[in-house]
Amino acid sequence: MKVIILGCGRLGAYLAQVLDQQQHQVTIIDRNSDSFNRLPPEFRGTILLGVGIDEDVLRRAGIEHADAFIAATNGDNTNAMAAEIARLVFQVPKVIARLYDPVRADTFREFGVIETVCPTVMSADKITELLMDGKK
Repeated sequence: MKVIILGCGRLGAYLAQVLDQQQHQVTIIDRNSDSFNRLPPEFRGTILLGVGIDEDVLRRAGIEHADAFIAATNGDNTNAMAAEIARLVFQVPKVIARLYDPVRADTFREFGVIETVCPTVMSADKITELLMDGKK
């Protein structure tokens, strides 16, 4: 599978590493070249310096032939915009965005434009589960 990841922070770098180890074709984009230092030396994918909402950068990443696009920067606005571009402009079949704002994540999910992962909700759910574990 050809996967493009936007954002080489902790999440993006980890995803890139895992998907690369699973033999997927991975391209990771970040606007800060120092971010690529998070990738292990054995990473075989492609790194691309650039802004992930720039259509030319996305084309250089091979988005026109991508099977999946994951927006994993620290910015909800950037992730939402990049994901929408991937889905609506380039018709990438699988588009996932990390959005910290639960309201925004719900809105995008309801419109069905992109799939979202909201660490805020996931963390709150897990903490509540741990808190209530064994309590009735």
